[in-house]
Amino acid sequence: MPEVEHDASSYEDLTECGLSAELEEELVGTQRECVFMWTNRAGEAFGVVMSYLPKHGKLWLTAAERRKRIAAIRRFPRASVCINSTGTPIGPGRTVSYKGACVVHDDEATKDWFYPQFAHHLRPDDEVAASTFQRFLDSPHRVIIEFTPDDKLSFDAALMWARSPEVVRQPID
Repeated sequence: MPEVEHDASSYEDLTECGLSAELEEELVGTQRECVFMWTNRAGEAFGVVMSYLPKHGKLWLTAAERRKRIAAIRRFPRASVCINSTGTPIGPGRTVSYKGACVVHDDEATKDWFYPQFAHHLRPDDEVAASTFQRFLDSPHRVIIEFTPDDKLSFDAALMWARSPEVVRQPID
């Protein structure tokens, strides 16, 4: 691939269009869903939309033990996560993707802190709903995924559009 010079007169090189640290933190804290991606036994990438809880620089997710993603990350404990701003007050056009290591937890101590926080994170305005959700989560064969990012790629479309303001005459929905 030919080397591309940093040229703000085109969209060839978007390396300077990443999210600021503050906007990345806001996106991860505001959004509730991500695309969680892993490698299956055949070495192929696969992913699903999952809810997550951000905590101390990690993302915490949950699934039933019988889900294929659990066997896959036990076999090869690496995954990727993509979080997009669509549907949030931040507006569209912002995304961050992480790759990192996974640990699968099935111990009661992790479940004891995770389920209440996760339920409240997803249902912050309805204690009855959060409590009911927590009760349904706490099942015998459910596990918790601890995802620790070690690399990222982010994008802020507003920075890209700033290169060509004549293209954007009104906000993009």
